[in-house]
Amino acid sequence: MTIRILLVDDEPLLRLGFRLVLDSQPDMLVVGEAGDGALAVRQTAELDPDVVVMDVRMPGMDGIEATKRIVADHGRSRVLILTTFDLDEYAYAALRVGASGFLLKNVLPEALLSGIRVVASGDAVVAPSVTRRLLDAMAHRLPDPGRRAHSGVDVRLARLTDREREVLIQLAGGLSNAEIAARLSVAEGTVKTHVGRLLNKLDLRDRVQAVVFAYQTGLVEPG
Repeated sequence: MTIRILLVDDEPLLRLGFRLVLDSQPDMLVVGEAGDGALAVRQTAELDPDVVVMDVRMPGMDGIEATKRIVADHGRSRVLILTTFDLDEYAYAALRVGASGFLLKNVLPEALLSGIRVVASGDAVVAPSVTRRLLDAMAHRLPDPGRRAHSGVDVRLARLTDREREVLIQLAGGLSNAEIAARLSVAEGTVKTHVGRLLNKLDLRDRVQAVVFAYQTGLVEPG
C-alpha cells in the first residue's frame, strides 16, 4: 500500500526537504503541499491523503485549528503534527482535537518515516520527550484517587482482563509493541491483539487516548 501524504508547513525549503525524504520511500507518495492551515483543510478534502504532516505555527489558520477541522470533516485522513516547538501546550491541544501523533522536527529521518507508517496504520505516536512532560503536566487535572471508584471511567477499566491492564500500563509508559512484548515475554503479535482489544473495550481511538485514559483513571500516576 502506498501512503499518500500531504505536507503542511509555511517554510518552502522545509517542505522540499521532507518531500525528498518521503518520496524516496517505495511505500510513500507526497500528493500535495500547503503553506497554511486553511489551504491544508481544502487540499485534504480534494486530495484525500492518508496522512497529513502538519506544522503548528503558520500564518492565518494554525495547525491546531486545521487539525480540528480535518478530523471533524475528513476523519479518514490522519494528522501527524511535526513542529519545531517543544511546547507541551501545543502537544496537548493537538492531541485533544484529534491528531494521531506529535513529533519534533529534529527527529531522525527514520523516526519520521516510522511515525508516518504508524499513523497511517491507524495507530498513534508521540515524541518520548513530550509524553512524560505532557502527562506530568496533566497531574492536576486527574481525579482524586478517593473518588475513582465512583467514576464512570472506572467501569470501563473493569472490562479489561489482567493481561490487558498490564499492556495498558506499559502503553502509558510510552513503550512500543515490541518493547512491551519483550518486557512481558510474549509475541509482538500477541501484544498487538491485546492493544486492539483494550482499545475496543474502552471505546478509544488510538494509543494516545489509551495513555491519557490510564492516567485519568489512576491506573498509573505521573512521575
